[in-house]
Amino acid sequence: MYDLADLIWLTLAGVCALYLLRSGQFKGRARQLAIAHCRQLDLQLLDHSMVIIGLWPVRRGNGPVFRRTYQFEFASTGDRRYPGKLIMEGMHLISIDLETYKLPDQD
Repeated sequence: MYDLADLIWLTLAGVCALYLLRSGQFKGRARQLAIAHCRQLDLQLLDHSMVIIGLWPVRRGNGPVFRRTYQFEFASTGDRRYPGKLIMEGMHLISIDLETYKLPDQD
């Protein structure tokens, strides 16, 4: 039979497994949002990679959710990489911040 410590470890393992399964969905949503934002500004999302740099629990009207912060890179003229940051609460976009970038020459 299981004792209390075993049940705690099994619960913790289950929560970790659920987090790993769901984190791919959140990362995919963040990538879609970054691609759409870059297209709207005529920028190019580089490598289509999103790196999570922060994870915090926050309280929303419908209960607690996680605030995830992702970092990505984009280019405006193709000669330099610029960092961007995307913040989501649950599946909802909170903000996208882009470093100041060089505009393409207008001929």
